[in-house]
Amino acid sequence: MTNRKLHLNAFLMEAGHHEAAWRLPQSNPRADFDLQHWIALAKLAESAKFDALFLADGPAFWGTGEFRPPGQLEPLTLLTALAQWTERIGLIATVSTTYNEPYNLARRLASVDHVSGGRAGWNIVTSAGENEAANFGLVERPDHATRYARADEFLRVAKALWDSWENEAILGDKTSGRWADTARFHRIDHAGEHFRVAGPLNVERPPQGYPVLVQAGSSEDGKEFAARHAEAIFTAHQTYERAAEFYADIKARTVAAGRNPESVLVLPGIVPIIGSTQAEAAALAQELDDLRVPEFGLYALANVFDLKPSDFDLDGPLPAALLARPKLEGNQSRADLIIELAVRENLTVRQVLSRLGGGRGHFVLAGTPDQIADTIVAWFEGGAADGFNVMGAALPSGLEAFIEHVLPILRSKGLFREEYAGSTLREHYDLDVPANQFTA
Repeated sequence: MTNRKLHLNAFLMEAGHHEAAWRLPQSNPRADFDLQHWIALAKLAESAKFDALFLADGPAFWGTGEFRPPGQLEPLTLLTALAQWTERIGLIATVSTTYNEPYNLARRLASVDHVSGGRAGWNIVTSAGENEAANFGLVERPDHATRYARADEFLRVAKALWDSWENEAILGDKTSGRWADTARFHRIDHAGEHFRVAGPLNVERPPQGYPVLVQAGSSEDGKEFAARHAEAIFTAHQTYERAAEFYADIKARTVAAGRNPESVLVLPGIVPIIGSTQAEAAALAQELDDLRVPEFGLYALANVFDLKPSDFDLDGPLPAALLARPKLEGNQSRADLIIELAVRENLTVRQVLSRLGGGRGHFVLAGTPDQIADTIVAWFEGGAADGFNVMGAALPSGLEAFIEHVLPILRSKGLFREEYAGSTLREHYDLDVPANQFTA
C-alpha cells in the first residue's frame, strides 16, 4: 500500500458542478462555449500535475435551458484544442457507444491520441436518456441489456481497428520507394450482431496502443462491462461503506475476467467545498444552495426516474413506487443511489434536491482543507478508491482552492506527485501499453 500513488482527474463542467454555480457573482454565465475559460482551466489543472482533464457529455439538449446551460462544446473537438495549450495532462472525453459507429469513433480517438502525443482517454457510456434516442431517428431508446451488448461488441471492434496497423508497418524507405510493409496492415472483417466492419483503420495505431479506456456506470451490466474492458472507472458514492463495497466488487470481477485488478483504477467523484473553517465551508455551501431553482432540480430528478415533475410532492418522501426499487431502462445505478440516500437520511423530495444540487449524486464534502484531505486519504488507504475525479462546485474557484489548500497536504503525505514522471496518460495512470493482437 505504501507504493500506491493517488490519481486525480480535474472533472470540468462549465461554470462548475453545482447547478447554481453560474449565478455566483464571480462566475461566467457563458463559460459553456468560452474557449478561453476551458483553456485557463486546463492550464490550471496541468500546473497542479493532475492526471487528466475529464469532460462529461451527452448527445442531446439537456433540460429546458431555462435554469442552466443545456449543453457544451463537443468534447473531442474541445480536447483537441486544449491539447495545443497543454503538454502533459491527460484528456478524457465522454462518448457514447449507442449513438456512434466503431470505425468513425476509433478513428477520431486515435487522431486525438496522435495530436496530443498519447494523452487521450475515452469515457465509455451507453446513453440512458430517451431524448438522446430521438436525435438519432429512434422511436425509443434501446433497452439496458441491448445497449451494453452493443457496447461490448463496439469495444471489441474498436480495439481490433486500433491494432490493425502493427507498429512496424511503416518503413519510410526512400531508397526502395516502400512506404510500408503491407503485410503488417490487417483487415478485421468483423461481422457481429450490431456491426459489420472490414478495416483496417486509416490512422496509424495510437501512441498509447489504445486511448485509456474509462467507464462510467455502476449497474450490474456496467460492472461486468468494466471488468472486461475498463482501465479506470468513474463512479458515484455517498458513503465510504458503499464505495469500499463497490471497490472490492470491481476488483473481484476484474480477477474473474482474467485481468490484473491493479490495472483497473476506481475513481469516485468528489465535490469539495473548502473553507478555512468548518463554518466558512458551510456558509459557502449554503450560498450555493440558496441560489438553486427547485424547478431545475425537480426536472433532473424526474428525468432519472422516467417520471414527470408533477409526480413528486416537494415536501413529502419519494413516491412509494420508487421506494420499491423499480427496474429502469435508464440510469439504474444513479436511481438506486438517490433512493438509498433518501431512505437512509429520511429526506423529503425538497431535501433530496438540495443534496443532489452540488454534484448530481456525487459525494459533496464541505470542510476545511485538512478535513477534505483526511477523507480522501481514508478512502484511498481504506480500500474505497484509487483516486478521485475532483469536481469543483464552482469553476475556476473550486479547483483553485483544492490546488492551493488540499494538494499540499496530500503531497506532504507522499501520496501525490510533485512533477509528472511521464508524458502520456497511461504513464500517469501506471498502465501498460496493450499488446497488438495482430503482431506475430
